[in-house]
Amino acid sequence: MSGDPEQEYFADGIVEEITTAIARVPWLFVIARNSSFTYKGKAVDVKQVGRELGVRYVLEGSVRKAGQRVRITAQLIDALNGAHLWADRFDGALDDIFELQDQVASGVVGPVEPRLRQSEIERAIRKPVASLDAYDLYLRALALRNTHTD
Repeated sequence: MSGDPEQEYFADGIVEEITTAIARVPWLFVIARNSSFTYKGKAVDVKQVGRELGVRYVLEGSVRKAGQRVRITAQLIDALNGAHLWADRFDGALDDIFELQDQVASGVVGPVEPRLRQSEIERAIRKPVASLDAYDLYLRALALRNTHTD
């Protein structure tokens, strides 16, 4: 937020750590860091970002530094309706920058993954059923799988 190149470097490192940590969740589709960096430092409409990148959720945040202390905020937003699904802030010292980045990355991924899973379940439940063919095939496959287990 300050325009200080040192803070920008630190913020880029945080983004890199969080992106890498989220990308480790196998069922999530994560946009490459370079694509998201096109929006860095700009006031943008989350719905527009979602449309342009083809994503349903956007994780945004900020980094502020005062002396040897840093505050990092993060918010998970539904890009379809702009609703905040999760938000948190992280405070720490810059004594060990890599440890702080690891703490923030795990502090984001830990609560975000189950929140995204729940959001997707709720979205699927709200979806009207046009045909039960897929569900019927799923049940048949499940029955076949259960008969061939050892």
